[in-house]
Amino acid sequence: MRLYRLGDSGAPIRDIRTRLVALGYGTDDPPGEFGPSTEEAVRAFQRRRGLDVDGIVGPDTWRALYEAGYRLGDRILFYRRPMLRGDDVAELQRRLNALGFDAGKVDGIFGPDTLRAILEFQENRGLAEDGTAGPGLLAEIGLVARETRKTGREAIREREWLRRLPSSAAGARIFLDPGCGDPDEAGQTWETTEALAVHLKERGAIPLFSRSVDAAPPERIRARRANRLGADLILALRFGPTPEVAYFASSRSRSEAGALLAGRLGADLALPTAGKATTLLTETRAPAVVLTTTDLGPDLGKRVARSLDRFFEEAAALVQRSPT
Repeated sequence: MRLYRLGDSGAPIRDIRTRLVALGYGTDDPPGEFGPSTEEAVRAFQRRRGLDVDGIVGPDTWRALYEAGYRLGDRILFYRRPMLRGDDVAELQRRLNALGFDAGKVDGIFGPDTLRAILEFQENRGLAEDGTAGPGLLAEIGLVARETRKTGREAIREREWLRRLPSSAAGARIFLDPGCGDPDEAGQTWETTEALAVHLKERGAIPLFSRSVDAAPPERIRARRANRLGADLILALRFGPTPEVAYFASSRSRSEAGALLAGRLGADLALPTAGKATTLLTETRAPAVVLTTTDLGPDLGKRVARSLDRFFEEAAALVQRSPT
C-alpha cells in the first residue's frame, strides 16, 4: 500500500480518520484531509500500539487500525488461511490462557495454537468441538472465568524457556535479523551482523540469518523464517535515529524473557528499553528483541556477543533462584 501522511487528502484519509475517531483519537481536521490534528492522532495511536511513531500511515499502522476495530463478539472467529487478525482474537487468546488453555502468544493472530486451545476448552466443557469462537463459546468462557488473576499460559511458557536455556551460548540457535528498510541500512546492519555471527560461532552458538546479503524480504517473511528454523532467541539490528532495545509488549501481554534480554543489552550498551508490537516482535514465537542505533559496525557485534554471554549466565542464575 502507499504511505499516507501530512498533506494528503481523499477517501483513504476519510477512512483513516473515521477509524481513529472510533478508537477515541479525535481530530479537528476536515474529513478527508490529513492535517496536523490527524497526524497527532496517528502518532498517539502508534504510541499506544507499540508501533514506530512517525505520524505516517503505512502497512503496519493501517493493519493495526483495522485490527483495533474488532471487539470480542463482533464476529465468529475460526481458523483459516489467511489467518484472522484483530483485537478480538487477542482478547480471546488472553482469556483462554488465563483459564489454562494454551492459546500461544497473545498476538491477535488466530493460528494453530489458538485453534488447539479452543478445541481443548470445548472438549473440557463438553461442547461441540468445531474450533469456532461464537456466542456459545464466549458465553461458556464467561461462565468459567472468575476474573482470575492467574498467570497466563504464555508467561508460564516463557518461564519454561528460561529454565531450558543453557548457562552459555553454546548450542543456542540465535536468529539474527539485519534490517533492510533501505540499501544504506541493509549494508550497515549486515556488516554488524556478520561480525556478531563470528563471535557467536566462537562461543559454540548457531547463528541463523534472516536474509542473504543481497536480499531484502519483508519483515513478516523474516519472522516466518525464524519460526520455521526453530530459533531459541531472536536478535534484530536496525539503523535509526532513536536508539533503543525493544521487546514484545501490548496492552494484553508482555514477553518477560524478551524484557529480560532487552534489559541486559540495554544496560551493557547504554540504551533505553521499550515494549513494542512491531511485526517481528509480534509474529515470532521465540523471545525477540530489536536493537536500534546509529552506532553500527563490527565493534557493536563484539559488544552484543559479550552482552549475550552475561544474559545466559544471569538467566541460569535466575532460574536457580526461582521456585520450581
